Amino acid sequence: MKVILVNGGPHERGCTYTALKEIEQQLNKNDIKTEIFWLGVKPMAGCIGCKNCAKTGKCFNDDKVNEFIEKAKDTDGFVFGSPVHFAAISGALSSFMDRVFYAGKSIMQNKVAAGIVSCRRGGATAALDEINKYFAINNMPIVTSQYWNMVHGNIPEEVKKDEEGMQTMRTLGNNMAWILKCIEEGKKKGIDVPEREKAIKTNYIK
Repeated sequence: MKVILVNGGPHERGCTYTALKEIEQQLNKNDIKTEIFWLGVKPMAGCIGCKNCAKTGKCFNDDKVNEFIEKAKDTDGFVFGSPVHFAAISGALSSFMDRVFYAGKSIMQNKVAAGIVSCRRGGATAALDEINKYFAINNMPIVTSQYWNMVHGNIPEEVKKDEEGMQTMRTLGNNMAWILKCIEEGKKKGIDVPEREKAIKTNYIK
């Protein structure tokens, strides 16, 4: 089993990375393979509604999005992390997730996921809600912890001093490992994902 942890912050080894590493260590202790996937600092284009992904299976812009979708095919779970920018996730992660969940919707469905955020002071719950909405619209079990999935600190050293936040990350890692193992055992017993009805799309226009 494998989990990809997405670092949506502009700093490769900043506060968000520090939180993700704490989760990663617990996953590894539970024999879950991991990879930290940093978005980098190059401009991340948003979805332009071109429908190229429906025709070719790839997003129009051949960047980190297509790289991630390819990796996601063989991945069982995901953790998306972001710093809090104006009570929201980073612009890069927002654009990235818009495109991933449009172009790679079928690949992501039914796989477990969690969101985590790092912040100096406030806006964390609003940003966390933003991440979770991607999972909730795509049949993905959302992994929780003993508190909302957030850490506080302005630099990595401060994040490490957030004892409750770091414990929340460790609990999250253990909870994700537990759910992944339960799903794996269920599949061995013949329990598969639910059969889905054909989607009904309605518009509120009269």
